Amino acid sequence: MGADSLAVALAQLRDVLGAVRLPFDLPGSTQAATQAREATAQLDDYVLPRLARLEAPLLAVVGGSTGAGKSTLVNSVIGRTVSTPGVIRPTTRSPVLVHHPADASWFTSDRILPGLARTHQPAHDPRTVQVVAEPTLPRGLAILDAPDVDSVVAENRALATQLLAAADLWLFVTSAARYADAVPWDYLRQAAERRAVVAVVLDRVPPAAMVEVPAHLGQMMSQRGLADSPLFAVPETTVDAAGLLPDSAVAPIRGWLADLAQDAVARQSVVLQTLDGAIAHLAGLAPQVADAVDAQRAALATLSEDAEKSYAEAVRTIAVQTADGSLLRGEVLARWQDFVGTGEFFRAVEQKVGWLRDRMMAAVRGEPKQAIDVSVAVESGMEVLIREEGEAAAVRTASAWEAHPAGRQLLGTADDLSRASADFDLAARRTVRDWQADVMELVSELGAAKRSRARFWALGVNGVGVALMILVFSQTAGLTGAELGIAGGTAVLAQRVLEAIFGEDQVRKLAKQAKDQLDGRVQVVMATELARYLDRLAAVDVRGEQAEALRAAVAAIEPARRELSLPALPVVDQPAVPAAPAIPELDAATTRPAITGEVVEGTVLDPEEDG
Repeated sequence: MGADSLAVALAQLRDVLGAVRLPFDLPGSTQAATQAREATAQLDDYVLPRLARLEAPLLAVVGGSTGAGKSTLVNSVIGRTVSTPGVIRPTTRSPVLVHHPADASWFTSDRILPGLARTHQPAHDPRTVQVVAEPTLPRGLAILDAPDVDSVVAENRALATQLLAAADLWLFVTSAARYADAVPWDYLRQAAERRAVVAVVLDRVPPAAMVEVPAHLGQMMSQRGLADSPLFAVPETTVDAAGLLPDSAVAPIRGWLADLAQDAVARQSVVLQTLDGAIAHLAGLAPQVADAVDAQRAALATLSEDAEKSYAEAVRTIAVQTADGSLLRGEVLARWQDFVGTGEFFRAVEQKVGWLRDRMMAAVRGEPKQAIDVSVAVESGMEVLIREEGEAAAVRTASAWEAHPAGRQLLGTADDLSRASADFDLAARRTVRDWQADVMELVSELGAAKRSRARFWALGVNGVGVALMILVFSQTAGLTGAELGIAGGTAVLAQRVLEAIFGEDQVRKLAKQAKDQLDGRVQVVMATELARYLDRLAAVDVRGEQAEALRAAVAAIEPARRELSLPALPVVDQPAVPAAPAIPELDAATTRPAITGEVVEGTVLDPEEDG
């Protein structure tokens, strides 16, 4: 039951990792996406198949640097050419998998590496693996010759990483000229972190360096968590007519592999150690991917909040400025004064409403265009206010998004999100006109009441409507100085005219209703503008629930591992390094020993810096 429970937990983890999407280019997101992709591949290629068949043959993957002699080593260990070395770099592009004929069923199917097609002929397609049956290879062991880990071809590097992640055993090949290069050590560091079983082959060692170089490499391995890994040194020598190394040069490697294949306990211990290390590595990696998903979700929320705040501010500003008297300036004030007259009209209101009704009726009949002029001025002033605030909201949103890496990514789309939409001017105009129609409908319905009908028709629908608009615009009286005396007085006039028609309580209700309708229509037009940003965010494939799913999958793995009760891992005997004495103590000043022969340039790691 332990293996079954663990398989279920890992399958769940695989499904979630495979579905992870990190569309925003945030710090660390590219690395997390790569981790998710590689983890999914390792689960498919190795962990789940190996967990299902623990008794399957041991797969040793031979990997290493360009020109390290991997293919020549594989051929020499096998005793014949099964993998053609490349003279022109890059070398091996298609992996070659060599197995005993009796083990064919394990490797000709897609049990492992299901993403690679099988072929029995030499291939140059990184999407295929050449399968070679070799009767001299011990049963229970397969050897896979992988592409160069530092190949100039990206496909080769990616395939090498994939194949090493699918290995029960790494046989890592480097050369005396390049054993301290950075790229191989990156892979060896990953192997140490995953607790994978690794054997290192130091190839092409000049005879004069057979003492110093293996000892130095052994010390580097000890410093980097590979103290228990076997180390083989292969001397620099000539190959025979078939391109094979002398048997004496590779006999220790061949013997160690044969012993491993024939010892069921040792072979199983290698499988379990690498498998358990891979599972532990995946369990530690998944929370990092979950954190990256959280960062995507947080970025989405931040951008959404930035846009919503910008447009909420636009709505708030318009709500304030359509109530604090700000609109009772300029053209609106002038047209209102033209409509109601000046001091004589206001004194008439103070004297008696009956005289006011007569005066207003004469005024409206004599100058019907003046009420319309006020309405037009109101429309123009409000339209300008809405346009300005809508444009300001777009600028605020774009500025906030520009300051965020995810926002910058979204601003680069075809739709210009740095300004209001192309039809916003028309929408603003329609919003004001629709509100004015609301006001006219309000006063028209209420004005039909019998008690106030005479006064209402004396002023007219337009006249009562504009008076209500003026009253709405002056509810919080934000004017100062001379404007307060002029506009404030005319606002009082509008209120008294309306009270004479509808009554004080009804006027308050009318003003509130008209203001609420105005605020509502402004919210609608701004929400339409805001929707451009929210729709763009909604189109981004961020799946925030994946973070919780990943953590839940990881939480289920550890109990299943304990339930499996993996047996204690026996110690695998390690062969002595040919011609290498005990590793001496090196002080901080020790440098890499000189090597006789051609040295290929590469990035060299300082043991002290990386230790």
